[in-house]
Amino acid sequence: MFGLNPVEIMIVGAVAVLLFGSRLPSVARSLGKSMTEFKKGLHGIEEDVTSASSRPSRVSNYAPADDRDEATAPKFVPPTSEPTASETAASEPQNENPVGA
Repeated sequence: MFGLNPVEIMIVGAVAVLLFGSRLPSVARSLGKSMTEFKKGLHGIEEDVTSASSRPSRVSNYAPADDRDEATAPKFVPPTSEPTASETAASEPQNENPVGA
């Protein structure tokens, strides 16, 4: 027990009797109760740890990538016919100061 031989245990007992005297039974009783409470507390902590490790981890509910909105850019619609010369001239920018003038 605790790595003590019987002679050492008797010496510890004699010192306890000298220190606590007639209060020794109540001291031993309170020491036993406190050890019991300590073991109950450790058992409760062990149960909490094992139950937390056995439960599945909490997973956040993220929306799948398929449910996201697409970008709202205008879609390119190709022209139905060739542009005329007047449409091409109107769409080109006009330079107010020609270089050759």
